[in-house]
Amino acid sequence: MPAWVDGKLMFYADSPPRRLLDLFAVKWSTMVLHALYHWPEHRARTGELQRSLQGISKKMLVQTLRELEQRGLVARQVFEVVPPKVEYRLTPLGKTFAEPVEQMYQWGLDNQAALDEMEHHLHTAQQVEK
Repeated sequence: MPAWVDGKLMFYADSPPRRLLDLFAVKWSTMVLHALYHWPEHRARTGELQRSLQGISKKMLVQTLRELEQRGLVARQVFEVVPPKVEYRLTPLGKTFAEPVEQMYQWGLDNQAALDEMEHHLHTAQQVEK
């Protein structure tokens, strides 16, 4: 947990907020969870996920899925068929994590104008620095 030290809030490396935010450090993790959350039965094949996430490479998708699987947020199922078939699904833990992610995504939809303004300010500031 964060702790107060000398009147200042300290977020130690092993604190729950820091560990939670580590999940957001991987660029595509929340997008993959978001996509799976909206697929029927919270499951999809790799190719389906890649097509639904414009801009993600197959390599990055596989890396992201592996990390989410290692963390217990998604489960991988391999079917013994030809051609090979692999599905990924949200685990119960993944579903509970995806719910607040969905709230953040909804905030983004509800506040598109504010996001546009933030992006404009950033772009303007970057132009001034050049």
